[in-house]
Amino acid sequence: MKSCADCGAEERGNMKVTVYNCRAFDEKALFEKYGKELGIELVLCPDAPDEENASLAQGSQCIDILTSRMPEELLKVFSGYGVKYITTRTIGYDHIDVKAAKRLGMTVANAPYGPCGVADYTVMLILMTIRKMKRIMERTNIQDYSLKGIQGKELKDLTVGVIGTGRIGRMVLQNLSGFGCKLLAYDLYENEEVKASGVPYVTLEEIWSQADVITLHAPLTDDNFHMINAETVSKMKDGVMIVNTARGALIDSEALISGIESGKIGGAGLDVVENEFGLYYYDHKSDILNNRELAVLRGFPNVTVSHHMAFYTDDCVNTVVRDSLMGCKYFVEGKENPWEV
Repeated sequence: MKSCADCGAEERGNMKVTVYNCRAFDEKALFEKYGKELGIELVLCPDAPDEENASLAQGSQCIDILTSRMPEELLKVFSGYGVKYITTRTIGYDHIDVKAAKRLGMTVANAPYGPCGVADYTVMLILMTIRKMKRIMERTNIQDYSLKGIQGKELKDLTVGVIGTGRIGRMVLQNLSGFGCKLLAYDLYENEEVKASGVPYVTLEEIWSQADVITLHAPLTDDNFHMINAETVSKMKDGVMIVNTARGALIDSEALISGIESGKIGGAGLDVVENEFGLYYYDHKSDILNNRELAVLRGFPNVTVSHHMAFYTDDCVNTVVRDSLMGCKYFVEGKENPWEV
């Protein structure tokens, strides 16, 4: 079994939850606080769930995870230990094989956080991308104060296409409304709040052809996997800038790289990338990473890459810890659970 600091459980009641991926520096104290308030016995493990440490969940109906992959094989192991409920401290749950979980009689839930953190971060990435901030910062670090190559654009002169108008997409639209840019929206399900604000819904074809900046806020599904690909990039405006704070696999990395190399894509701000599972949130500075596309993208002077942390604010961490445990309590007590998916 992997080393698992603080795996001893303190008896707080009859209910027991095993928490995986528990970060000692920000989550542990919150779990202890809310566990005590809710009368939940906790097993706190810093490692991702796997077959080796699955036995820690014995006696727990519920496990609490982050973005670790939960394929059918691993779900079967946890089911064998009596686990019936899996909550992820994230909005997205595409890392869990939900269909397999249902076949095994397991309930899946998430813990949505407020939209402001990701929306703020999205606007920051848009501004950094159109103002070439990566190049500016790299030059400043070596005391190069020249101006050639860092002339930027102003949002008032640009059209921004927002794909996905859920809570985060709507907040991005609201944040951008004060910059004077033209806004376009796309979603399979049009939102009345967006319509009332005066932002028009358009087709994806219109987003591709009209937007100077495209920002992604859609969930990852089979239908929109690689929605940005070689074909769709070819339909975009020359110099288009792409921001992604949603899911990495919405973008075909090879198509993105080719678009940047050709100049078709003028820049990108990426908080998520393909094949990031097992990469974030660990210290890999001495490791050889098996993600060639990430290495290439990081090397471009007009691409800013961060490590899937647009959500990471004080409010978010508190919310996901609290609500993930609340969902467990509701499940065990048979109450209506707003977080079940």
